[in-house]
Amino acid sequence: MTIITVHTPKGRLGLEQRRELAETLTDAVLVPEVGRLAPAARVGFQVHFVEREPDMMAIGGRLLADAGPEADVMTIDVAVMDAAWQPDVRAEVIERVLAAMAAACGTVAPSPAWWVTFRVIDEGSWGSSGGVLSVLSLLDSGVFTEERVKAVRGALGA
Repeated sequence: MTIITVHTPKGRLGLEQRRELAETLTDAVLVPEVGRLAPAARVGFQVHFVEREPDMMAIGGRLLADAGPEADVMTIDVAVMDAAWQPDVRAEVIERVLAAMAAACGTVAPSPAWWVTFRVIDEGSWGSSGGVLSVLSLLDSGVFTEERVKAVRGALGA
């Protein structure tokens, strides 16, 4: 299970951009997590878009309502199940997320005011379908590469 939450000023992303991002943000995390593009794994990913009025967000001590259009602010929070998230894999996810945002927004590069947080939810701290979830139960699903299965088992001591 992975939840990607995109916080933007109201109206920053249009419907077509959100459609594109629903897929590209999912894949930005999915590919490093399982080791390849595995469309069957997409069901375990959610992307949430949260819009706020410009007077409900600030950067540099100024409300966006007062900062003008040059203040292109957004935050993207990526919450993942505990697995093999070494610093290089986290960096890959963050870079892929920012690249997906830039592509959907039609910019050459991500704005320095677009910030990504990467959070790992501890093993045993995520639930769905009436129970507690574990990435270990997903390793035999066929979506993870053998390399990623070994990395996850090693990281979790399983």
